[in-house]
Amino acid sequence: MGRPRILISNDDGIHARGIKTLRKALEQIADVTVVAPDRERSGASHSLTMDVPLRTHRIKDNIIGVDGTPTDCVLLALKLLLPEPPDLVVSGINRGPNMGDDVTYSGTIAAAMEATLMGIPAIAVSLCRCESGAFDYEASAEIAREVALMVLERGLPLGTLLNVNVPNIPRDEITGVEIARQGKQIYEEAVVEKQDPRGRTYYWIGGQLTSWEPEPDTDYAAVSKGLVSITPVHLDLTDYQAMDVLRSWPLGEIVAAGVKAPATKTVASVTPTAAGDQSEKNEGETE
Repeated sequence: MGRPRILISNDDGIHARGIKTLRKALEQIADVTVVAPDRERSGASHSLTMDVPLRTHRIKDNIIGVDGTPTDCVLLALKLLLPEPPDLVVSGINRGPNMGDDVTYSGTIAAAMEATLMGIPAIAVSLCRCESGAFDYEASAEIAREVALMVLERGLPLGTLLNVNVPNIPRDEITGVEIARQGKQIYEEAVVEKQDPRGRTYYWIGGQLTSWEPEPDTDYAAVSKGLVSITPVHLDLTDYQAMDVLRSWPLGEIVAAGVKAPATKTVASVTPTAAGDQSEKNEGETE
């Protein structure tokens, strides 16, 4: 059997130190191809670019930049850019943690999600912040390599990716690994309102993390103890306990209420399509 094939992507951009360090570490164990955004796309979540065409820029034979989101990058790579499917997709190394509620916003996680949707095992790797503000990616790259080897050997459950968060401390100070659940973050000033020099109002989205819910067995608790946090993330977002609760609701009354509602006379009208947007989703001017 030949060397395994690994696809790398991220949301910090193809020139980020994290992805370069990750590539060097994974090249020790596999044939690596990098397909990543040509600029930072943090917070892109699992978004696709559908309103403009995508373009690629081949930096080297195995390093390709895409002017799109992390999801775009993985989709293009798996469908068109790679001659054959990879054995594993690794997303990262993200500059900053992806713990708790950040999982729903993260482009790093989204790249791994897209691979998982297409049946490819995937890992998302993030390096947490430290008090000095410096990021040393070497230890997290080594850990990513070891996790990758395990996934290549053992596989992952269907529909599940691994979200790996590494404390930003020297390798010899990392005390172990913990399988952890998502924690709960507390934000304040999530949207900041300011005025430009001409007196016009503008907004910045991206509040400051102030604290965490003090809960055990979470990703944040693990990293705070100097442990690598690994959280299995499943793409089935169904809340099965809530389904049982909803079944106890008198939901039949919803349909019955619609049947009993008095008929209203409608007047047909033609609404002109807004100029500049001829898409089928455009339904005319806003009332």
